[in-house]
Amino acid sequence: MSNFYVSSTDIRVDDNHILRARLRTEDGGEVDSEIDLNQFIGNNNGRFEWGGVNFSETAQNVSFSIEGGASVPVLRAELQNLDGEWVGADINLGERISNDNGRFQFI
Repeated sequence: MSNFYVSSTDIRVDDNHILRARLRTEDGGEVDSEIDLNQFIGNNNGRFEWGGVNFSETAQNVSFSIEGGASVPVLRAELQNLDGEWVGADINLGERISNDNGRFQFI
């Protein structure tokens, strides 16, 4: 298993919650892979939360980018808090998403 963002190309988030990329396999090939982030990330009062679900139902302006010198894979969005306000939030997808021989895996 490896950091997906180091062993992949064309990384993007579609429909505000589907992470897609071409992931490198152990034999050096590449395969298209996707994972539904709504199955693993929730919205806890305007903050992303691992182990939650369906964050995108209360999210807007969702974006993904590789940021900083350490090349951190960051998902950003405005999430609705319990007061109904939109709050800027981000989460490092590298904390829990990996590449397992060409397949995204939640760890």
